[in-house]
Amino acid sequence: MSIVNVVTGLHDRFFTALENLAGGWFLGLAARLVFSSVLLVFFINSAMTKLGSGFPGMFVPAVGAYAQILPPVAEAAGYDPSQIALFPWKLIVLAGTCAELLLPIMLLIGLFTRLSALSLIGFIVVMSFVDIAFHGLDAQSIGFFFDRVQDAIIADQRLLWIFPLIYLVLKGGGPVSVDGLLNRSR
Repeated sequence: MSIVNVVTGLHDRFFTALENLAGGWFLGLAARLVFSSVLLVFFINSAMTKLGSGFPGMFVPAVGAYAQILPPVAEAAGYDPSQIALFPWKLIVLAGTCAELLLPIMLLIGLFTRLSALSLIGFIVVMSFVDIAFHGLDAQSIGFFFDRVQDAIIADQRLLWIFPLIYLVLKGGGPVSVDGLLNRSR
């Protein structure tokens, strides 16, 4: 038996045992916790800047929501939400604000994990487009794939944000999730 066969055999046995130990529960939980530990508070804080104060203002997108999500529409309306059409603009802002607040929480607990993750990917893509098109990010902030700089806001950071979400879309939240609990109860 050659040294190569011994080493590959040890390698295969070790990593097969590790994979069996992690089973189906670890990666879904880890992907949800990694995404949430990095971005849950970010998204919730961002959503809160888009809502009014007090009751019922906390349920209504404030002018800041329009300025952040649809800058040209807000500017054209003189930053007066009453001058902004319900369809499609107010509905877009309401949907975006709700998504930013609810989807990260749903992902953390593993509720409709695949749909939540897919929706968050879409949200991040739209958020990146708005940042590039309307908030004037420069080329360095946008970055490029396979460049020597690793801290571009769009190409680097958001790609890393999306990776655990891709896993969750494909594999789901795993048995340690609300989805897993619901599946076991059926």
